[in-house]
Amino acid sequence: MRVFVAGATGVIGIRLLPLLIAEGHTVAGMTRSPEKSASLRALGAEPVVCDVFDAPALTEAMTTFEPDVVVHQLTDLPDDRDQLSDFAARNDRMRTEGTRNLVDAAGAAGAHHLLAQSIAWRPAGRGQAVDALERQVLDANGVVVRYGQLYGPGTFYEHELPSHPRIHVDEAARRTPPLILADSGVYALEDAP
Repeated sequence: MRVFVAGATGVIGIRLLPLLIAEGHTVAGMTRSPEKSASLRALGAEPVVCDVFDAPALTEAMTTFEPDVVVHQLTDLPDDRDQLSDFAARNDRMRTEGTRNLVDAAGAAGAHHLLAQSIAWRPAGRGQAVDALERQVLDANGVVVRYGQLYGPGTFYEHELPSHPRIHVDEAARRTPPLILADSGVYALEDAP
C-alpha cells in the first residue's frame, strides 16, 4: 500500500515509518521542516515538505503521492513539558484546522483509509478541540487512535511514568500499523492500569 504519514518526524511518526516500510509499504513522510528531509529519506520514506495549514499545497502533495492510507500523527507541542500551556492554542489549531485540511486532502487524493492520533484523556478546558478532531475523522469513516500519555525516549516522560492512561512510545508505534485498515471507530492504546 501507499501510506502518507503526516507528522512523520514526531515521536510516534519517526518510529512508525520503519515499521510500515518493513511491512513493504511505500511511505511518504510529511514534515514542515526542510532540514528533516534527509532523515526521512534515510529511513526509506519519500520526504514531503509541507505545512498542513497550506491546504492547496497539502492537497497537491497528497494527490501527487496517491495514498491508499493517510496517517495523521501531527501535533504542535513544545520540547519542554513546562511550556505546554504556551502551545495549547497552537496544538488545538492542529487538532481542528489541521485535521480538517488532512481529511479534505485525503478525500481529494482518493485515499481509502484514514487513521488519526488522538488522546485518551481530555485536557482541562481543551476537550472541544480533541472532540472536533475525532468527529471529523469518524465523519470521514476513519480510525481514531486514543493514545495514553506517552513515555520513553523523546517524550515528556523519558525517566518517569506519567499517570494513567499511559503507554510506552515504542509500544504505541508498534500497535498502530494493525489499526490502519481497521473498521472506522475509536481505538484506545494504553498500558493496563
